[in-house]
Amino acid sequence: MLWKSGQQLQGGKYKIEQQLGEGGFGITYRASSHHGSDVVIKTLNEKVQRRPDFAKFQQDFVNEAIKLAKCSHPHIVQIDEVIHEDNLWCIVMEYIDGENLAHKIENQGILPEAEALGYIHQIGEALTVVHNNGLLHRDVKPQNIMLRANKSEAVLIDFGIAREFSQNLTQTHTQMLADGFAPIEQYDKRAKRGAFTDVYALAATLYCLVTGEVPTMAPIRAIGTPLEEPKNINSSISDKVNQAILKGMEVKPENRPQSIQEWLVSLNREGTNPIKSDYNKLRDLLADKNWIAANLETSNLMLSIACPTKGRWLDCESIQRISCEDFYIIDKLWRDYSNERFGFKSQKCIWNKVKGNIDQFGNHVGWRVNNSWIKYSQFTFSIHAPKGHLPHYLELLGFVWKWGLLGDYWEGDLKRINAFASRIKNCII
Repeated sequence: MLWKSGQQLQGGKYKIEQQLGEGGFGITYRASSHHGSDVVIKTLNEKVQRRPDFAKFQQDFVNEAIKLAKCSHPHIVQIDEVIHEDNLWCIVMEYIDGENLAHKIENQGILPEAEALGYIHQIGEALTVVHNNGLLHRDVKPQNIMLRANKSEAVLIDFGIAREFSQNLTQTHTQMLADGFAPIEQYDKRAKRGAFTDVYALAATLYCLVTGEVPTMAPIRAIGTPLEEPKNINSSISDKVNQAILKGMEVKPENRPQSIQEWLVSLNREGTNPIKSDYNKLRDLLADKNWIAANLETSNLMLSIACPTKGRWLDCESIQRISCEDFYIIDKLWRDYSNERFGFKSQKCIWNKVKGNIDQFGNHVGWRVNNSWIKYSQFTFSIHAPKGHLPHYLELLGFVWKWGLLGDYWEGDLKRINAFASRIKNCII
């Protein structure tokens, strides 16, 4: 069943304007809503509708919509609702007025390195959210990255072959893929899956953006045909980006960075230095076990990255300016030099355990004693402090005590704390 231009759905709530495209499973339409705005409506195509196991595909389609709806991020296409029409489940999502990166390269040529990296970092953060929600995208490529019109904003679209995964667990997935962007494990129906699968595709996408060429297919590389280094095609590419692309596109999954954050960090490496120079001071303080100064430096770093406009606090908006890459680096440094005792990852685990109860969280990490919030001067700046005790950032988030009475805080404090916790949840695996 195909819908024609002018056909109305949901009793006139939506009107089909045109077919946008069709893939192995899905078909998408641009439609106008009764509010006057455009949307995209995606459903299963006619080929799938004729399959004897169509009911299973319908169920998988709905499950995909539910999973995708949880992946809220500025650089992930937004789902409005799921509807049922003509015995078909459909996903209604935002219409992005703009072009995809494949068209941009075709029309304008290869991208400058800085512009390409900007888009790749945005999609990398989006993929981190996707992975933290237990999904692999499995189809990252320039055609599936839209650019909003008149903005330098990239949006990841088309989750048609996205699937649930468990890191390094052998699973059965359909063999839908894009040659040149799909890693070797996607050519096997049963293989180990992990975030490293999307790492390959994102690195291959960057390869295409800065060279204008689609990389050599993974199976051909696996039998001995080498991948042409991007720097050989475009000599203006920096050595660090050239090496990061090659590392992200290692044929063997175990040789690639195992997470998007790890790979994004490699894009900013200078030589063999594993962190950006901005973090050298924090690294040195942690190496010296100077926990007090390291905690202060962490606060200064987050403030300088976020550039808040109001006082000395991070508000909900400025918290979003701290990239997942920055959270990852800060967390990794704290974990490395505290034997996994301190850092955002430890705090995230405790936050999840207490289900976001700020008082219980404070009790667990030692920020509250005898059910009262302690002063900063009372913190234990020692490796023997409770797990998750450092870094401390409540004052950075505007956490205040009215009239000096410990344990009392403003509603605005909780909003900022929850926003910060949500950012850590999305960025830290």
